[in-house]
Amino acid sequence: MDNRLLVLLVALFATTHAASLTSAPFISCDTTAYPPNPRDAVPTYTVNLDLSPRERWIEIVSNKKNEIGGLIDDVKNLTLTLIGEKVFNFVITNLDKVAASLPHPYDEEIIGIAKAADMPVSEITLYNIFYEVFTFCTSIIMQDPDGNLYHGRNLDFGLFMGWDPKKHVWRVAELLKPLVVQLKWQKGGKTVYESINYAGYVGVLTAVKQGKFTFSFDERFKANGGFVGILEWILFNDHTQKWVAFLTREVMENANTYDEAKSLLSHTRLLAPVYFILGGSKPRQGSIITRWREEFRTVDLWSKESDSGSWYLVETNYDQWKSPPFFDDRRTPAIHCINAEGQKNASLELIYNVLSTKPILNKLTTYTCLMDVNHGMGAWLRTCGDPCWPW
Repeated sequence: MDNRLLVLLVALFATTHAASLTSAPFISCDTTAYPPNPRDAVPTYTVNLDLSPRERWIEIVSNKKNEIGGLIDDVKNLTLTLIGEKVFNFVITNLDKVAASLPHPYDEEIIGIAKAADMPVSEITLYNIFYEVFTFCTSIIMQDPDGNLYHGRNLDFGLFMGWDPKKHVWRVAELLKPLVVQLKWQKGGKTVYESINYAGYVGVLTAVKQGKFTFSFDERFKANGGFVGILEWILFNDHTQKWVAFLTREVMENANTYDEAKSLLSHTRLLAPVYFILGGSKPRQGSIITRWREEFRTVDLWSKESDSGSWYLVETNYDQWKSPPFFDDRRTPAIHCINAEGQKNASLELIYNVLSTKPILNKLTTYTCLMDVNHGMGAWLRTCGDPCWPW
C-alpha cells in the first residue's frame, strides 16, 4: 500500500463531482481577508532545548493531552480504513520498534510526550509519522520591487479521513485545529528559530530562522514513498534515510545560511518524496526543491523553469513542470490572483488574501501561516464556509 491509493481516491471522488469543480465561470480572488482575525491566532509556547529531551514537551502536551488523545483515536480507525487491515496491523505492531530506532533526540522526546499525555509510546509514534503521508498544502514565496521576500502557506490535512455529513467538515482536520501552536525553540534563553507545529509533533513543517531563511514543505505523491519508506525502515532496518520532518528540524537548528539549508534539503536521502519551499534573506533567494528520495530538482525565483512567475513561486502538491490535475488545481487560482495584483503589491497581505481564495482555502485547511525572514511568523486557524471544496 502506498500513496497511489490516496491519489486514486481523490480522482474517483472528484470525477463524480466534476461539474461542481469546473462550472465556475471565473476565479473570484479574495481581496479582503487580510488582516486575519486576532481571535484566530494560535497560542505560543517555548521548547527549551537545554532541557533533557524527555522534559521539553511536558508543558505543551499537558495542556493538550485530551485533544491529542481524541485525534489519535480517530487516526487509528481511519488509517486502518485507508491502508487495509494487514498493512495497518503490521505497522501498529512494529511502532514500538520504530520508536526505539528513531535517532536521538526524537526517540527520547516521544517517550517524554507519551508519559506527559499518559498514552502508549506506540500511539505517540503513530501521531508523529502519519504527517509523512497525508498532507495537502499550498506554499507561496514572493519578492517585492525593493527585494524583500515574503513566504506563506496553508497546511491542509485529512482528505478522506472522516467526513462529517452534518457539519460538512473533515473530522481529522477539525481535530487538528486545537493542536496548532507556534513554538519558539530556544537555547541559552535565546530563540534559535520559530515554527508552527501540532502540539506533541516533534518534527518541523513550517519555520523561520530569523535573518537567515524561511521554510515550508508540501507533500509529493509518488509510488516510492510514504508507507514504502516506513516499511523499509521496519523490514530492512534501512536507517540511512532521513524522516522528512526530522531533517527539516535539523536544518532549522544547524544551518546558518540559505545556501547551506538549500544544500542539506537537496542532497540528503529521504524516507519520502517531498517539496521543500525555501526562502532566504536576500533578493532572488527563493526556491522549490522537488525531492525524490535520493534525487532533486530545483526551481528558483526568476528562473525560466518556474510555471508561475519570475518574482514569485507557487507550490501545491504537484511537479512544477507538469500541469496540476483537474480535480485538485489550486495552483492556477493562486497564479491568477497573484498576477491580478502584480509585483507592486507583493506583501504578506497579498499572500494571505490569495491563501484565503477558494479552493486554495478549503475544507482541509487547518491553518494559514505568514513569514517574514526579518520579523518572524504568525499563524491563524482557518474555516471555509459552504460552498467549499472539498466537498
